[in-house]
Amino acid sequence: MNAHDRKFDPVAELKANVAVPFNRAKAMPKSVYTSEEFAAREVSEIFARQWFSLGRASTLARPGDYVTAELAGQPIMVIRDRDGTLRAQSNVCLHRMSVLLEGSGHVNAIVCPYHGWTYALDGSLRAAAAMKQNETFDHHALCLPQVRCVDWLGWIMVTLNPDIPEPARQLAEVEGHIADFDMANYTEAFREEHVWDTNWKVLAENFMESYHLPVCHAGTIGGLSKLDEMVCPPGLATFNYHTILKDDRLKIALAHPTNTRLVGDRRRMTYLLAIYPSLLITLTPGYFWYLSLHPKGPGQVKIIFGGGMSKDFMQDADVDQHFRNLKTLLDEVNIEDRGCTERVYRGVLSSLAEPGPLSHLERPNFDFATWIAAQL
Repeated sequence: MNAHDRKFDPVAELKANVAVPFNRAKAMPKSVYTSEEFAAREVSEIFARQWFSLGRASTLARPGDYVTAELAGQPIMVIRDRDGTLRAQSNVCLHRMSVLLEGSGHVNAIVCPYHGWTYALDGSLRAAAAMKQNETFDHHALCLPQVRCVDWLGWIMVTLNPDIPEPARQLAEVEGHIADFDMANYTEAFREEHVWDTNWKVLAENFMESYHLPVCHAGTIGGLSKLDEMVCPPGLATFNYHTILKDDRLKIALAHPTNTRLVGDRRRMTYLLAIYPSLLITLTPGYFWYLSLHPKGPGQVKIIFGGGMSKDFMQDADVDQHFRNLKTLLDEVNIEDRGCTERVYRGVLSSLAEPGPLSHLERPNFDFATWIAAQL
């Protein structure tokens, strides 16, 4: 590859971008956001190989509760089985290959909407009309292909990769940082899906830095934390994080009076965890919210957006009012983030745009870019 070709190779541009020390770092090259080829490689070499989250396991409370997604081009479902376990499997019928379930909901059996082939919750075929004259048909031999699925600290984690280590091993250091928050016992109170007109990395990077809070979120949470109280340590192998300290104007962001696990500044500390590639968690002592991102080409991102409260706030007498206040706030924050990130993508498309130098508060962005470059 000659120098001229390398100039227009997004992977080569990204690797050169992260080959400098952080104190000389710039934002990622425009090509990694706009290239169709780069976007396709992200799907095949990142999303098809890493753990991906479909939200909180508490969403699937009863046997037959399910959610669906498309992971690296593969329609999948995650369903609560009869024995209470989480099961992920192909969401494609074994007959004429129709998608089986849509969205999320509850079923007693999985019935194909095309010809009515019926599967048990574990994916085994139970019934298929008018098949007795086909001598090769044996419904006992047919079962939906299974997909790896685990519950990690209350998160539904799935992967198409049979060889990747379990999240408990990959993310042990996450657990070490937040053990006293007891994240596994936070309860999801809402889950939504959206599509925004921006690149998935623009939205991920927006989450990874709180440098934008005073300006982009001036109307909501911008005044709740100070730039000089944000801590952005170097990232680790499978995630990055930063922390901010909240003042007492948003009570639900602080530890509940009955919470004896958190002490000192940790009673008002917010963790912003970026689990690679795209599970983004804001964890406060009182509530959490998250985004799980999947690219739809260079210019769109599919978003799972959810949140809820810690166990002690869920048991509070004013839980309904706490939730209304929280949901109102998060919806307003999301509107602000959508505006900011869609404007960034419009700017990235400009022929006059150039990536600028990063603030020390954008250390997680640099680590994220480094991780992506390593995967490709």
